[in-house]
Amino acid sequence: MAQQLGAATSEFEKTDRCADLDHRPRVLLGKMGLDGHDRGVKVIARALRDSGIHVIYSGLWQTPASLAVSARDEDVDCIAASMMSNSHLSLAPRLIGELRRLGRSDIPVLMGGILPAEDVPKLKELGVRACFPTGTGLLDVVAAVKSCVVPTGERIEGSHRTAQLARNISLVHDERPIADDTPLRRPKRVIGVTGSPGAGKSTLVAQLAGEYTRRAESDPSLGRCAVVAFDPKSPITSGALLGDRLRVDFNNLGERVFYRSLAIRGEDYHGLDRIVDLIGGAHEGVDDAPFVTVFIETVGAGQNETRVRDHVDRTMVVLTPGMGDAVQMDKAGILEIADLFVCNKADHPGENELVRDLRDVAGRRPIFETIATRGQGVPELLDELLG
Repeated sequence: MAQQLGAATSEFEKTDRCADLDHRPRVLLGKMGLDGHDRGVKVIARALRDSGIHVIYSGLWQTPASLAVSARDEDVDCIAASMMSNSHLSLAPRLIGELRRLGRSDIPVLMGGILPAEDVPKLKELGVRACFPTGTGLLDVVAAVKSCVVPTGERIEGSHRTAQLARNISLVHDERPIADDTPLRRPKRVIGVTGSPGAGKSTLVAQLAGEYTRRAESDPSLGRCAVVAFDPKSPITSGALLGDRLRVDFNNLGERVFYRSLAIRGEDYHGLDRIVDLIGGAHEGVDDAPFVTVFIETVGAGQNETRVRDHVDRTMVVLTPGMGDAVQMDKAGILEIADLFVCNKADHPGENELVRDLRDVAGRRPIFETIATRGQGVPELLDELLG
């Protein structure tokens, strides 16, 4: 099956198939229920990306609630949910109900996987826009996602605050106007997280968000934290695969963390300052806890990619063992912008050498050692960031 799916992606030329639409389509891919296989959905994600679509992948074992929160916060045009656990008739109405509760019942739900033919009419009666049983062509999936795109000004309903925040972020990122009376306020802390590809930035940010949320339960003054995560946009199709949020355990965190994925080319952070101010002002004058801290996660950065420093209060550079010899430490660029260093994957060979070399260039800047996959060193790192 995997070979057939892989061969199917050859149908897609590297051209932008979405240039004629009102805005770049955004689709949330998620696996609901106990389905532990994601090879097929990853092929679908690549096909959508190669068609010029922005694909947010939320990972395995999602609940209806976690998918609905992700869809609202990402301001998607549709959800494409897949399952193989024979629970579609119970999970589909729960997902639609959660979207209604969150103020986004207008987001269409597409459903695929092992769907018996006799259940397809039932799913459509429950409110599912389209069904894709086994054997559906990738071009049909692409066409269905594109058909969900409607003009931006007509996509949102009601006045749900977080839904409106997500919409305003879309407008600012697309360089479109927002309402003149939109609250804007700089959060107390804006922390940049950068480093080379594969350094574990997304996992580290997920662990920091989880630790922050646990502390906020006993210390309300911390408020809530938000994450803005950037991933690269194709220079040919303008499509993107935005997968950083799958590191966050939204099944447990729920709505306590606001997470938004955005695609950029290079270091084009246009609108980022206003996006941060939108997050800070989103709950001004209401009873909900405000967003006090915002983490900005960059695309995997090279030595000369330093512009995020212009938009944040503190910059954290994440490194891993094996990044290069000591000469690399002396080169101008990303190491210069760090306010603190994190040596992640501290259980890998070469960690001691990395810390030793860093001490030669860090001066008084602190160095932390973490194993993000285990949460090791994360509490101490957060202590420094909150201090």
